[in-house]
Amino acid sequence: PALPHFSDFTEMMRALGYPRLISMENFHTPNFMLVSEVLLWLVKRYEPQSDIPGDVETEQDRVFFIKAVAQFMATKAHIKLNTKRLYQADGYAVKELLKVTSVLYGAMNTQGGEHADLPEEDSTKFKFDLGSKIADLKAARQLASEITSKGAVLYDLLGKEVELREARTESIARPLEINEAEKVMKIAINSVLEEVQKTKDMLNNVALDEASLEAKIEKRKLELERSQKRLQTLQSVRPAFMDEYEKIEEQLQKQYSTYLEKFRNLTYLEQLLDDHRRTEQEMFE
Repeated sequence: PALPHFSDFTEMMRALGYPRLISMENFHTPNFMLVSEVLLWLVKRYEPQSDIPGDVETEQDRVFFIKAVAQFMATKAHIKLNTKRLYQADGYAVKELLKVTSVLYGAMNTQGGEHADLPEEDSTKFKFDLGSKIADLKAARQLASEITSKGAVLYDLLGKEVELREARTESIARPLEINEAEKVMKIAINSVLEEVQKTKDMLNNVALDEASLEAKIEKRKLELERSQKRLQTLQSVRPAFMDEYEKIEEQLQKQYSTYLEKFRNLTYLEQLLDDHRRTEQEMFE
């Protein structure tokens, strides 16, 4: 199938700083490894802290990867991707990749307007990190709210300064009485001694808890050893239905290959039908 806007896609990827060169030949046949690599790279460009796994070795891993990327783009960037076309990993997948690259490319041009006068080779090195900008925006909002709250507290404290100044001056001018100071110091010492005793009691309780936890850990270790031995025994025994399971799994692989071939043919025929209807509509108009 034809690759729509492929030159735009390659140009945007090059401008965004993709390290590899992409040509039309890469998508003439299904190339899931390249599509997954491009998708993961675009996700990292959008949010470097994303935790989408890049394992695409098995069929289940690929389905999980495509769903995770589509969900991430829908929630974070409000971009709706066609998972079937992405899974095909051929020319139709470029349409879906172009949705993401267009957003990043447009954001890069908007944010990096001051770089427009740079030479082309310098503009390709411009790194746009949308995730870091969002983090900076959140930090700025948090700082603004903290400044507002602290300013209100400071205003209230300054309003009480007139009364506090008089009380402070009066306290400083009052003569120091030895008996009163000794009484206050004894109260403070008794308070500190009580805190020390509480701390010692807490340490004793921690020692008791530590002994109890060690006993529980030892018990869990014994249970773990027994479970591991039982697991090894179960793994060494081959189930009676294993032969039938392997035979059915082999048949399933053949059926899946047939399904993929028919699905690809159906998609191609639907494209031909759309082109035919479009031609008839143009002729009718």
